[in-house]
Amino acid sequence: MNKLLPTCLALLAASAAIAKAPTTPPGGAAAQPAPQPAARGPALDLALDAAREALDVCTAKGFNVGVSVIDSGGVAKVVLAKDGASPRGVASSTNKAVTSLTFKAATSQLGEQIKTDMQLAEKINANANFNARAGGVLLKVGNEIIGAIGVGGARGSENDEACALAGLEKIKGKLK
Repeated sequence: MNKLLPTCLALLAASAAIAKAPTTPPGGAAAQPAPQPAARGPALDLALDAAREALDVCTAKGFNVGVSVIDSGGVAKVVLAKDGASPRGVASSTNKAVTSLTFKAATSQLGEQIKTDMQLAEKINANANFNARAGGVLLKVGNEIIGAIGVGGARGSENDEACALAGLEKIKGKLK
């Protein structure tokens, strides 16, 4: 046993040295991971236009809301919050957009469906990041879903949805 100990320690030290050695390919350039392709979604300027419109419409109605626009991969393109918006309303806007995208339907529609579809209700209730109150709508080009917009924080989720729809309407004809 004592004769194996020095050999094991030497092998362990050699393994550690190999693991720490840089992996530089021939030519000296370090290997770069392949970039991830961007998910399909609205261009940043259109996402910003939609969010701004939704915010402005809700502001005109006296609501301090949050607005989130996400791409088809669920990545936030824009998050805006009116001065005085609550953290809960801002989080709600993102959750509504994510819920709409995940279940491929407006959250107002999902809110009605969960009243009779217990499996859907269980799926939505199982994730604290899902919100099936009105205010999340899909962004589409033809039949292809390219993202979603969510609004949260207005008194009455039907007002959230009206503002989200106003944002969608503002950019609908420009989406590609």
